[in-house]
Amino acid sequence: MVKYLTGTVLLGVLLVAPVSAMAGVNISVGISLPPVIAFSAPPELVVIPNTYVYAVPDAGVDIFFYGGWWWRPWEGRWYRSRDYNSGWSHYGRAPNFYRKVPSGWRNNYRDRRWDGHQWNYQRIPQRQVQHNWRSWEKNRHWERNNTWGVERRPKYRTQRSHSQRQMAPHQYNSGHGRSDGHGRPDRGDRDGRDRR
Repeated sequence: MVKYLTGTVLLGVLLVAPVSAMAGVNISVGISLPPVIAFSAPPELVVIPNTYVYAVPDAGVDIFFYGGWWWRPWEGRWYRSRDYNSGWSHYGRAPNFYRKVPSGWRNNYRDRRWDGHQWNYQRIPQRQVQHNWRSWEKNRHWERNNTWGVERRPKYRTQRSHSQRQMAPHQYNSGHGRSDGHGRPDRGDRDGRDRR
C-alpha cells in the first residue's frame, strides 16, 4: 500500500510540475514596457488649451501629465507612472482625457497657433505642475488666467467710431437723405425730381 501511495504521489508531482512551470513562462512573456527616455533635466510642460492635460513638447514621443499620473502611449498600448522617467506600468485602455487632446497638438505648439488664433503658451516646470495640478483644476486656473494663452480677438463691432460721429456733415451722411456737398441735405427724391 505504501508503494502504491508513493507512486501515485510521485506521478501527481510530475504531472503538476510542468503545468505550473509553463504557466510561469506565459505570464512573463506578456507585455513589454516602453523604453526609458533620458531627460537631461526635468521636463517643462505646456497645458493643452481647453483641458487640464499637460504635455511634454520637447520629447520625441507623447508624454502627458493628467490627474497626478504621467501617461505615455507606446506600440498601441498605454502606460502610466508616478514619475516621468521610470516606473511605467501597463494601463488597460486609452485614458479618458486623451479624447480631448487633438492629434495635431505638436503642430499647433510649433506654429504657436490654436484654432486659428495666436497661442502664447506658458512653459511650466514639471515640479510646479505636479505640485499644483489639483488646485489649478479645482479653481479653474487656466480659464481665469488668459484662457490657456490663446488670444481670442474681439468680434467686429458695427457701431460707428467716435471719430466717425464727429465728422463734418459734408464728410459723413447721417442717413437722413443725401447731402448736396455743402453739408445741407438734398431735398430731391431718388429719381432726381424736386418735391418742393
